[in-house]
Amino acid sequence: MLSRWTDIFTTDGEKPDRNRDEEFESEGLTRDGLLAIWDRGWARFQETLNSLTEEDLLRTILIRSEPHTVIQAVERQMYHYGYHIGQIVYIGKLLRSSDWQTLTIPRRRR
Repeated sequence: MLSRWTDIFTTDGEKPDRNRDEEFESEGLTRDGLLAIWDRGWARFQETLNSLTEEDLLRTILIRSEPHTVIQAVERQMYHYGYHIGQIVYIGKLLRSSDWQTLTIPRRRR
């Protein structure tokens, strides 16, 4: 999120200093550290969205050298974030096992 939503009109969303592989290494990462990264990413995304004007929505930005309108980029990212959040929920469900609390309508209830 930090890479994608920083300086969207002047730089590619995939910044050269981003290390994608390192993002999946959790060695030494605490829960608080992970939440801080999560919060910084969402804050950057929200700051960028809040700064956009109506005219900005059809401007072209680059993500991995591919042109997207800002609207397309936001849609692409929301689908992508939904996918990752689903992964997080699935892992949480596996870890909690029988202690899992459903996130929507409880099972076997109408």
